[in-house]
Amino acid sequence: MIELAQRRSTFRLAFVSAVVSLVAAFVASAVPIPLYNTYRAEDRFTNADLSLTVVAYDLPTLAALLLMGRLSNHVGRRLTSVASLGLLLLGCLLLLNVHDIGILLAGRVLMGLGAGLASSNVTAYIVDSAPDRPAWLASVASSQTPMLGLALGAIGSGALVQVGPWPRQFVYLVAAALLLLSALLIVISPETVTPTPGAWRSLRPSVRIPARVRPLLPVAAAVFLATWATGAFYQAFVPVLVQDQLHTHSPLVLGLVFAAYMAPSAVGAPLGGWFTPATAQRIGMAAFLAGLIGIITAIVTGSLALFIAATIVAGASQGIAISSATRGLLHGSTVTDRAPIFSVIYLICYSAAAFPSLISGQLSNVFSLPQIALGYGGLTLVATVFTVLAARNPDTDRPLEG
Repeated sequence: MIELAQRRSTFRLAFVSAVVSLVAAFVASAVPIPLYNTYRAEDRFTNADLSLTVVAYDLPTLAALLLMGRLSNHVGRRLTSVASLGLLLLGCLLLLNVHDIGILLAGRVLMGLGAGLASSNVTAYIVDSAPDRPAWLASVASSQTPMLGLALGAIGSGALVQVGPWPRQFVYLVAAALLLLSALLIVISPETVTPTPGAWRSLRPSVRIPARVRPLLPVAAAVFLATWATGAFYQAFVPVLVQDQLHTHSPLVLGLVFAAYMAPSAVGAPLGGWFTPATAQRIGMAAFLAGLIGIITAIVTGSLALFIAATIVAGASQGIAISSATRGLLHGSTVTDRAPIFSVIYLICYSAAAFPSLISGQLSNVFSLPQIALGYGGLTLVATVFTVLAARNPDTDRPLEG
C-alpha cells in the first residue's frame, strides 16, 4: 500500500509537470498574436503576411509530428518534453527583435517545431501519468490544455503589450521564463516509459493508429478539420477584424477576442464526458455550427455583442467535440500507442489549420472578410452533417494492435 501511494504521488508530479509544460508551450505559441496589429502598423505587415505566419508555424509542426511523433517511446517522455520547450524558448528569443517578416516567420518556424514535438510527446506524458478517476480526465487534459494555453497566452500577452514595459519584447521574456520553469518541473519528475533501442529508426516518417480505433478516424478528422481551421481563421484574421470591424487598436481586446474562442473549449470539454463519444461529437458539432453561423452573422452586421456570444458558443462546443473525438481514439490504448495516436491527431489538426489558412490568405487579396468567413462556415456545415450521420462509439471487441 505504501509503495502504491508513493507511485501515485510521483505520477501526480509527472501529471502536473506535463500539464504545466503543455500550457507553457501553447502560451508561448500565442504570445505573438496580440502584437500582430503592432507589426501591421509599425512594420507594414499585410494580412497575407500574417496568414503566412500561420503556415510557417503549422508546417514545421506537421514535420515534427511526422518525424518525431514516436521518439519519446525510445528516449523517454522527459527528454523530448524538455527538447520541445527548448525549441519554443529559442523561438521566443528570436522574436525579441521583429522588424522584418522573415524574422517573424523564422520565430514561428521554431515555435512550430517545439509545438509539434510537444503535441505528441508531452500529451502522451499527460495520459501516461493521469489519475484513473475521473475517467475523462486524460482525454480532456491532453486535448484541451493547448486551448487553455493559447487563451492564457493571448490574454496575458495582450495585457502586457498594452500596459507593461517594452511592449514588443517583455511578453517574450515572460514566456521564456515560463518555459524554463516548466523544463525544471519536467527534470524533477519521474519517467513513465522505459527507453528502448530504435530512436533513429523512429525518425522515419510513419503514421500508425491501432486497428481498434481506425473506424473512428474519419469522423474525428471531420471534427478536427472544422474546429482547427476556424481557430486558424481567428489567429490570422482576428487582428484585422478587431481593428476594422470592432474599431479598436487595443492589444488586450485582441487577446480577449482570441481567448473567447479558445478558453470556453476547456470549459465545454468535461461536458462531453456525460455522453458517449459518438453522441458528444454530434452535440458538439451541431452547437459549433450554430456558433459559427452566429459569428458570420455578427461579422456581416458588425454586431460586437453577437460576435462575442457566438464565439463563446463555438469555443465551448468545439471543446465537447474535440475531447470526445480524442476520447474515442484513446479508447483501450497502451503506453506505446499514445504518442503515435497523438501524432495522427495533431497531424490532422495542424493540416486543418495550415492549408485553409494558406488558401484564405491568398484569397484575402480578392475576397472580403465576411466572404472568407462564409467559406469556413461551408466547411463546418459539411463536417457537421458527416459527423451527425457517421459518428460511432469505440468497438470493444476488436484487437488493439494492427
